[in-house]
Amino acid sequence: MSDGPGPGSGQAPPADGAAAGRPVLSLELTSMIEEVQAHSGAVYLLRTDEPVLEMAVHAGMPRAFAAPWERVGLSAPIPVADAARERRLVWVGGEEAMAGRYPRIAVVLPYPFALAAVPVATESRVYGAVFVTWPGAHPPELSDRERAHLTAACDRLALRLERAAAENRPIGPEADVLPVPASGVADTLGSVEATRMVARLPYGLMSLDLHGRIVFVNAAAVELLGRPAGELLGTLPWVSVPWLNDPTYEDRYRAALLSQQVTSFVAMRPPGEWLSFRMYPSTNGLSVRVTRARAMADMTPGAVQSGPAPARLVTISQVLSLAGALTEAVGVQDVVQLVWDEVTPAVGGKAMVILGSQGGRLHVLGHRGYDDPHVVERFDGLPLTERTPGTHALTSGVPAFFDSQEQLERLYPGRHETPDGFAAWAYLPLIASGRPVGTCVLAYAEPHAFPADERAVLTSLGGLIAQALERAQLYDAKHRLAHGLQQALLPSSLAPPPGIEAAARYLPAMHGMDIGGDFYDLVPTLPLTAAVIGDVQGHNVTAAGLMGQIRTGVRAYTTVGQAPHEVMSSTNRLLIDLGAELFASCLYLRLDPARGRAVMARAGHPPPLLRRPDGRVRVLDLAGGPLLGIDAAAVYPTTEVSLAPGSVLVLYTDGLVESPGIDIEDALVDLGGLLSEAGDQPLERLADEVVRHNAAARGRVDDVAVLLLRACTGP
Repeated sequence: MSDGPGPGSGQAPPADGAAAGRPVLSLELTSMIEEVQAHSGAVYLLRTDEPVLEMAVHAGMPRAFAAPWERVGLSAPIPVADAARERRLVWVGGEEAMAGRYPRIAVVLPYPFALAAVPVATESRVYGAVFVTWPGAHPPELSDRERAHLTAACDRLALRLERAAAENRPIGPEADVLPVPASGVADTLGSVEATRMVARLPYGLMSLDLHGRIVFVNAAAVELLGRPAGELLGTLPWVSVPWLNDPTYEDRYRAALLSQQVTSFVAMRPPGEWLSFRMYPSTNGLSVRVTRARAMADMTPGAVQSGPAPARLVTISQVLSLAGALTEAVGVQDVVQLVWDEVTPAVGGKAMVILGSQGGRLHVLGHRGYDDPHVVERFDGLPLTERTPGTHALTSGVPAFFDSQEQLERLYPGRHETPDGFAAWAYLPLIASGRPVGTCVLAYAEPHAFPADERAVLTSLGGLIAQALERAQLYDAKHRLAHGLQQALLPSSLAPPPGIEAAARYLPAMHGMDIGGDFYDLVPTLPLTAAVIGDVQGHNVTAAGLMGQIRTGVRAYTTVGQAPHEVMSSTNRLLIDLGAELFASCLYLRLDPARGRAVMARAGHPPPLLRRPDGRVRVLDLAGGPLLGIDAAAVYPTTEVSLAPGSVLVLYTDGLVESPGIDIEDALVDLGGLLSEAGDQPLERLADEVVRHNAAARGRVDDVAVLLLRACTGP
């Protein structure tokens, strides 16, 4: 398999100069595979321009087996990414461990095999990672000898890559390495006699290479397959034989190679003859025996189950689509809907439930497919100590499969009191970050057997769902926290002075956590009342917290009697002293309804609009200073504006009038037209109209705050 150092040689690889023209990565990889008696592996190199690992060489198996992971993000939940990112050896001891820890791999390759991923790194730099795989018969733990060999080999490879980088000799992708059948085992005469012997056997024999292509077929196999030898040699059997064109049969070939275990299936040759295929794998291909099988109707149930493997529940393309869709799921209800739309139909289910827990009790996070929702919802709030299949799967992290109602009721006698109308169930624990975060229940309309391969696929799907659910629960928790924080920082109600009506609206940006730095307030002081609106840059908790501090500062400076320009200057210095390195725009005004006027100061904020009682609207061109937080010595001049009874002042943040593709002047004209036509409406209704009508607000990428003030016409 390799011309590199043999197992236990103890020799360091030759210097790169001595190995000029030789493939460095493939030699190191094949040597590593031989040393630990693995059967496949790959070397990944970390790109220098982005956090991505790219497969540079693959050995032992066709690259197609690892095709979905040829290019892997450094943050991806994949063993090689974990190894490189965390600079540690990652060991996955078998099919069950893979399904629980790396469901994206297990759902595509639900076969018994073990895997180790090792970082290729020096003390100062990570160059990539290596993975190697063993058949399913490998012990569940990695031996000290294997661990030492893998670590030492990857350390040697890292040093070679470091030397190559220092000498500006990039080492890049190399040709994959596949083992070739042994030659020279028999002489020519012996080979001819072996061929004659095989030809005399009463059953069909084929030999497949690692890619699944037919490289030998005897006369009996030709007769059974019904195709001339010339049309079979060099082809894939599921391509050249039409009735073998089923993903199940290709899946058996992949399972045999990866697990290095004998696999089998039966297939019907039209019009009604059943053939049995048994695959005997080795590290350089497969031998396949083809014989006639009894008619399926004559088989006992046990024989039927032991013959063909179950059809793949999902294809690779479906898995990749599902993984992508779950990645885009934002909240818990998005995950519930995606499981119903994507997973349940793919596995043949007719209903599903997602369960979670909080405070020691079971919670139904969502369900679909039940004619009577109360059948499911009655379990909401059930103590986790209750003995039910849902609570057991959630607390133990162990999947449970029930082929029939009788089987379920035998283990859970109380279940017959709450029938749901279904006949088989799969309870899949949703395990993320090493802990159960919920349970996915899939219900089937008819009794349904769950063979081992199907259980592995379902368990792997549960891992994908778990990762999405964990992210969704975190998002929902952050959303609730953000919403509560935003509501706490904004005034719960407005208390305008006599002679003034007020209405306000706040809309978060369409993207993000529904939290931002926009704020407004009315500060009732005697004899005058102050109004303020502002916008701290950013859409995060930091911006919201700073907004709360500014709002508190404005209130304090107003309460102690500072004039509008002094309030702005004091708030500016406060923002600089806080050292937040964020800027804020602000518009502050002192209302004097008795005298029909308002005194305003502006710090880089959009100018307000004034609607006069006769319906005319104008943009108030106010003098102003720079944004708050830039210059401690900034001056903020004031402007006095007439506020006749019936006038409406419209204060807003830039999210109302600024949006990609929309000219701000056009947006202001549009807003002025609305105020001119609808400005006589009750102020609360007008506030709704303002935020609903504005085109920029409908597609908003920024927060929107609006504060409307109307001078009353009477006492």
